[in-house]
Amino acid sequence: MSWDYVPGKNAEGYPDPTAAAALSNVQRSQRGLQSKRAGEHFENMIAASLGWYKDKGVAFIEKTPEPMRPLRPPNRQGQFLACYTKAGQPDFKGTLTGGRAVVFEAKHTDSDRIDYNRLTPEQLSSLEEHDRLGAAAFILVSVELQDFYRVPWGVWRDMRKLYGHKHMNKAELEPFRVQYIAGVLKLLEGIELEYGEQEETL
Repeated sequence: MSWDYVPGKNAEGYPDPTAAAALSNVQRSQRGLQSKRAGEHFENMIAASLGWYKDKGVAFIEKTPEPMRPLRPPNRQGQFLACYTKAGQPDFKGTLTGGRAVVFEAKHTDSDRIDYNRLTPEQLSSLEEHDRLGAAAFILVSVELQDFYRVPWGVWRDMRKLYGHKHMNKAELEPFRVQYIAGVLKLLEGIELEYGEQEETL
């Protein structure tokens, strides 16, 4: 018998959790909700910044739609029930002025480090392929919605070789800091643009 539950059942017929287990469950749920909201806020910050870059004629980058699987045919109003399938692509894809592709995944953490395994194998594979073909591929990291970093794909991929572990702490992220100025994440600053024979930098 688990010590997280007291003998007996509640009115619905389920085992009653102890007060400590119930509190732990509530706290876990609250942390999950807080993390979800922070992730959504981070994506809104990115969307606003990408809108700014678009208005400046620098880039056109869009959020990759979440893959969904319909569970039943549409009704007469065209509505249907669907569920999200496992994320298989990086979050954002687009084109920089001059024609270079840009692909990146956005990850938020409330911890003081970001783990390699926050990306799915499919996302890792996609970023590797885009990078191999010449795209600007990176992972945009938010730490507590206060600090932001653009980690090049090659650094993320070789994290263990470079740092001796499969995570990056704030000191290791620091060289990749992105400025947040007047409501804009400067997430494309310093990326090389290719214009045929010449190269320029944003």
